Amino acid sequence: MIIGTAEEKDYNIYPSEYPWAREMYDQAVANTWFPKEIPLKEDLDDLASMTTDEVEAVKFIMSFMNPAELIVNRSIALGIYPYIKSAECHLYIAKWMWEEANHCMTFEYMLETFPWNRDEIYGKHLITESMQAKEQFVQGFTKKMTESSLNITSDEGKKDFIRNLIATNIVMEGVWFYSGFMVMLSFRQRNKLRNFGSLINWIIRDESLHLKFGMTLLLTVLEENAELVTEEFATEIRDLIVKGVNIEIEYNKDLFKHGILGLNSDYVNQYVKYVADRRLEELGFEPHYNVQNPAKWMATSTDVFELVNFFEQQNTNYEVNSKA
Repeated sequence: MIIGTAEEKDYNIYPSEYPWAREMYDQAVANTWFPKEIPLKEDLDDLASMTTDEVEAVKFIMSFMNPAELIVNRSIALGIYPYIKSAECHLYIAKWMWEEANHCMTFEYMLETFPWNRDEIYGKHLITESMQAKEQFVQGFTKKMTESSLNITSDEGKKDFIRNLIATNIVMEGVWFYSGFMVMLSFRQRNKLRNFGSLINWIIRDESLHLKFGMTLLLTVLEENAELVTEEFATEIRDLIVKGVNIEIEYNKDLFKHGILGLNSDYVNQYVKYVADRRLEELGFEPHYNVQNPAKWMATSTDVFELVNFFEQQNTNYEVNSKA
């Protein structure tokens, strides 16, 4: 069983019980990068040609994204790592946590470089209702994983693990983060913030592997615990993702109080619904929104490596392309 409390025999990475986790760890190591490899001087110069609304949109996203990376880290540390028995998974999860820290410092690198009031940007998520709603959504599931009454060997304890994994990996990383990535990369589409856009591409590469790992972990838990696969629990998981979309819709209304060139809240929220449908399909559900991708130039960035199926017991190929 992949989920439970690790024992001494679980500290060996050989023989391999979950080779997909080791392969993803090797891939993550091959993908390693550092933010200061890319200078931001040209992006700093771009500020002079950006409108006030464009600059405020970037600041707003930074106000959420920087602490959000550490919220994900907290969820991994408290709600995922302690309940996984596989040493191979622990290897990948350790790299996953390092990557979230690296993403946080990537945004910090930008905030150090740009002549902005960092106190204002760091404080905004504490006073903005739509940001607070996002943070509380994820942290509520993580908190449940730290309660003394949690029994990870029980069906309800395993469901709590899945709920936290869905909230963190699918909703926050797989939907909310991609919404922010699309807005940031839209500037590069207009030859602005191009170097920061390159850093966002590296972050997306990491996040795609996070999604791959999270979905594979989820499917493995379900294959090993078939009693959890019920119509009632499926509905709960689908509704959880839809609730996450509704929270993001309100956040984007705050982000775009005024539209900027080529972007407004309706456009971005259509993209959010499109991405959410892809995540639902990757989990074996039918699409909920059935909308077109308004940002087709982001299509390759929103796809994960291969589909899994949430409620069909089947053999799945977990191998990952070994090329960086």
